[in-house]
Amino acid sequence: MKWNRVVGRRCLHTFPVGIAFIACALAFGAPASAGDDHDGAFLNGPGEKIRSQRPDRDLRNILRNVDRRQVENTISTLASFGTRHTLSTQTDPNRGIGAATAWVFQTLQGYAAQSHGHMTVELQTFVQPTTPPRIPQDTVITNVIATLHGSTNPERVYVVSGHIDSRVTDVLEFEPEQPAADDDASGVAVVMEAARVMSTHQPEATIVFTVVAGEEQGLFGSAFEAAAYKAAGTDIQGMFSFDIVGNSVQDDGSRHPHTLRLFTEGVPTTETANEGAIRRAVGGEVDSVSRQLGRFARSVADNDETDMNIWIIYRRDRYLRGSDHLSYLNQSYPAARFTEPNEVFEHEHQNTRVENGVQFGDLLEFVDFSYVQRVARVNVATVWSLANGPGTPKGLLILTQALTNSSDLVWTRGTEPDLAGYEVVWRETTDSDWTHVIPVGDVTSATIPHFTKDNVFIGVRAVDHDGHHSPVAFPQPQF
Repeated sequence: MKWNRVVGRRCLHTFPVGIAFIACALAFGAPASAGDDHDGAFLNGPGEKIRSQRPDRDLRNILRNVDRRQVENTISTLASFGTRHTLSTQTDPNRGIGAATAWVFQTLQGYAAQSHGHMTVELQTFVQPTTPPRIPQDTVITNVIATLHGSTNPERVYVVSGHIDSRVTDVLEFEPEQPAADDDASGVAVVMEAARVMSTHQPEATIVFTVVAGEEQGLFGSAFEAAAYKAAGTDIQGMFSFDIVGNSVQDDGSRHPHTLRLFTEGVPTTETANEGAIRRAVGGEVDSVSRQLGRFARSVADNDETDMNIWIIYRRDRYLRGSDHLSYLNQSYPAARFTEPNEVFEHEHQNTRVENGVQFGDLLEFVDFSYVQRVARVNVATVWSLANGPGTPKGLLILTQALTNSSDLVWTRGTEPDLAGYEVVWRETTDSDWTHVIPVGDVTSATIPHFTKDNVFIGVRAVDHDGHHSPVAFPQPQF
């Protein structure tokens, strides 16, 4: 039998290969005295303090190509179509959702032309049957999908989305002028700019840049899209909706130009009764796959290169509102929603007018284009890091068949050709994010002796040879 040796500061252990152990002194540093309090015991817990993943050289170069003028041009062009309501004309070449969709399609085709065949663009068109009250007659809905195919793991997919359609005060009125500059030309611009700057590069996994319709009528475009991916068995390991990401000024005049909210679901939308019982047993309310996706986004996109702070909100979406990530959550995909920190509701879902000296309407003058540029950088940093790192570990179990003060984990090895190994991460149950990391090597199991799973949350993430890491997988108990 082959054996693995793990050496600590004060002790040496020899164990079978396939089980990674953390030596006693390395795990806990100097022994805690009887008088040490709780904080003292865990400050010297196993591993090292976790660090954010810094953008590598390739990502920094891509981020520097994100162009404010391109963002402004996209938003201004979309605002010029008069209305982009789902029920508006689809045959007028200059006005309505048909003309706007054609422009997005043609523009993305132009980006694909410079991708050396790595990017393809398609129209996904379907007829939404009459669905009262917001779809009063059978309506053609069209999504635009640009796919940047991965080089080594094309079957692993990440999706970023913005919605092209608009609305005014009455959701059924489709003729009034509505620039819809913030909701959601800004999100479409973020998606299209990411597609532009990444089109000349090829990630390891596949990235989908999609512009969907029917959002304001009931998420119909994204629901059809997500269901189609699910029916095809597509392995979507992360989806982000960029919806209302153009305003940095609060209604009281205060400015927050470097903050972006990220809404992440806790209890999964499609959780079964059995899954709910397990979640309650282990206390997994804040460790859904969408929460892990949000934590990953902050770890790779909250930095000086994006010049943005990501404010994670522990909620599926805002009160009375919902965006296209909900369609993906309904298909059990990990998904979250980016949006500006301070919405001004006089500028959303409103007929353009002045009333009592107040300007209503979603106008270009209320968009901060530099802010949208920084949001686009967050998009690029997040999805590029996901697609060029390993996939989230699968099949992760924490062994709980017997009472023990050690923590034992097993998982399935990934298939990435550049996979270097795995890291165990942990945090105290009251911490909002992972705090410590323990490298365990290219193995499929790990034991941390004398470190009880009862007191902390534990997870596992994959790491490649360049130091890129995956989102954390949260273990299911094996009883």
